[in-house]
Amino acid sequence: MNRNIFSVCLSILSTAFSGAAAAAEYSAPVGNAYPQNVYWGDTHLHTRNSADAYSLGNMNLTPADAYRFARGQAVTAHNGMQVQLRRPLDFLVVSDHSEYLGGFYRFNVGDPLVTGTAPGKQWTQYLADGDMTRFFAAFTASMSDPENNPPFPADTRLAIWRDVAQTADEHNLPGRFTALTGYEWTSMIDGNNLHRVVVYKDSADKVAQLPPFSGQDSLDPRELWKALARYEESTGGEVLAIAHNGNLSNGMMFPNKSVDGQPLTTAYAELRARWEPIYEVTQVKGDGEAHPTLSPDDEFADYETWDWDNIGRSQKKEDWMLEHEYARSALKLGLRHEKELGVNPFKFGVIGSTDGHNSISTTQEDNFFGKFPESEPGPQRTENSMADRLWQNWRIVSSGYAAVWAPENTREAIFDAMKRRETYATTGSRITVRFFGGWEFAANDIHKPNYLDIGYGAGVPMGGDLAGAKRGQTPRFMIAAAKDPDGPNLDRVQVVKGWLDSKGALQEKVYDVVWSGDRQIDPATGKLPAVGSTVNIEAATFENTIGAPALATVWQDPDFDRAERAFYYVRVLEIPRPRWTAYDAAYFDLELPEEVPMVIQDRAYTSAIWYTP
Repeated sequence: MNRNIFSVCLSILSTAFSGAAAAAEYSAPVGNAYPQNVYWGDTHLHTRNSADAYSLGNMNLTPADAYRFARGQAVTAHNGMQVQLRRPLDFLVVSDHSEYLGGFYRFNVGDPLVTGTAPGKQWTQYLADGDMTRFFAAFTASMSDPENNPPFPADTRLAIWRDVAQTADEHNLPGRFTALTGYEWTSMIDGNNLHRVVVYKDSADKVAQLPPFSGQDSLDPRELWKALARYEESTGGEVLAIAHNGNLSNGMMFPNKSVDGQPLTTAYAELRARWEPIYEVTQVKGDGEAHPTLSPDDEFADYETWDWDNIGRSQKKEDWMLEHEYARSALKLGLRHEKELGVNPFKFGVIGSTDGHNSISTTQEDNFFGKFPESEPGPQRTENSMADRLWQNWRIVSSGYAAVWAPENTREAIFDAMKRRETYATTGSRITVRFFGGWEFAANDIHKPNYLDIGYGAGVPMGGDLAGAKRGQTPRFMIAAAKDPDGPNLDRVQVVKGWLDSKGALQEKVYDVVWSGDRQIDPATGKLPAVGSTVNIEAATFENTIGAPALATVWQDPDFDRAERAFYYVRVLEIPRPRWTAYDAAYFDLELPEEVPMVIQDRAYTSAIWYTP
C-alpha cells in the first residue's frame, strides 16, 4: 500500500471511531495486565560452588552447566550418563551456599584467590596433617560456629560473587529462559535448619556491588533481613528471601520467639512479612505442607514426611516442635500473631524446588536423577545412605516445582509474581491451577471462556486478600485445575481453610470441593472415597483410566463467620502413580524392602487467599 494512502486510511478510521465509540474497545481484555502464563522453575539448586555439594562429590558441574541443563541441553552426570530434560525449565536460581562460596573447588585447583586466605591456610594445614574430616567439616562448622571458622576476606568474597552474578547474566534470555542470581544463607543453630534462599531481581551491575550475606556474618534471620534492606538502599535493586525445610528446624522456623529467646515483636513481624513473601513447602528433604499429628482428620497429611530429628541430626523430634515447622500450622499461627501484633509474620505464598546438589534439576518420578552424586541412578542408590551420616537414599523426595503466574518470562515479571505471592508448588508434576477469591462469583463463572476477566476483575488471585465482608456475604472461590499433559489424571481438588475462632483457638478444615467420577461423600464420615489405583508396581506403570483431565468449580464457604480471620488455599491431588523407587526397581530388577514406598500421589499446593475482618 502507498504510504500516503495508508496515512489517509488511518485518518479516516481515527475520525470514524472518535468520541464515545473509541472508548469502547472491541476486545474486552485490552489494557488488562493480569498474568496469563504459568512458568515452571527451580529456585534452589546447588553446583560445585557449594562446599557441601563439592564435598559430596559434585566436583565438576558448574553454574553454567546447571543453566544449560535447565534450558534443555545435555550434560554428563557424575555417574557418566548423558542426561537431558524432556521439558526444559522456564527459570532457574542457582543458590549455592554463601559460606565459603566457590571456595572448596578453587582451593583444590590452587586458586591463589582462596589459598592465601586465612581459611585456605587452615585447610592447607588440615590436608598436610591428613585430617580430611576437619577439612570437610569446615563448611558445617561455619554454619553453626562462625566465630571459630573465619570467612573469606571481603575482596575474595566479592570477586567470587561477581563471577556468579555475571554467569547468571550470560544465561538469562528474556522471553525464553530466566536465570535469576541467588545464594543460600545457611544458618544452622544447634543443628536446626534456618536456611533461606536469597533471590535478586537485578543484573550483575547491581547484584555484584555487595557480597552475599552468610551464616558467618550472623545466624540471626533479622540480620539477614537488615542486609537485604542495605542492598536495596545502596543499589536501588530488589531482593527477597525464601525460607525452607521447616520440618528440619526442630521448632525454630515459625517460632513464637526470636533466636535470642525474646517474644516476637511487631518489628519482627513487619521485617519477616516484608522480606519473605514465599516459602519453599516441598523439596528433597521431605514435604512441608502438613503433618498427620497436627492434622489427624486429613488423610492426605502424611505425605513424604521427614520427622525424626533436625538437619544436623543432633536432636530428636518432639511433638511440640511440629506446630512451628509445617506450612499449614504456620499460616494458622500467623493469624494469631496478626491479632496480637497487628502484622502477620507468616503471611507467605508457596513454591516448591529441588534443593538438588548435583547441578541437575529433575522433579518427576519417572525422570528422577537424584539430588546428590551418590543418589544418581544405579542399582545401589536405593540401598545407600548419604555418606552414612544423613539419610537413606530411598527416602529422598523428587520434589519439586516452583510455579509462577506472570505476564512474561523475564526476571522482572517472575520476581514481581513472587513478591505478590501469585505462585504455587507442586511435588513434581506440571499441574496447572487457577485460584480466585471474591464475593460475587456465580456458580457458572468458572465455565465461561472469559473466567480470567471475571476472576481478576471481581476478585483476587492466589496470594491476595479479601476484606470488608458485608452482612450476609460469604466468600466464593473460583478454582480450575488441569492435569500435567504428560502425567496422571486428577483425583480431586480440596480447599484447606484455617481460621482463628471467636474464643482465640486456631482451627482448620479440609473440604473436598470437586472430584473425578461419580463418587459421593460418605455422610457418616464426611470423607470422599479413594479414587482407586491403576498402578502396576512390578512394571512401574499406570493408566489414566480413572481420574479426570481437568476439574473446575466455584465453591462457597459453608462455615464462614465474617468476624473471624481466615485463610484458604487449594490442594490438588493426582491419581496414584509409581514412585521413583518403583521405576528403579523395575529398571534395575531390584527387590526393595517393604518399608520403601512404591506408589505416590503427587499434588499441587497454591498460595493462600486471606480474609481479614
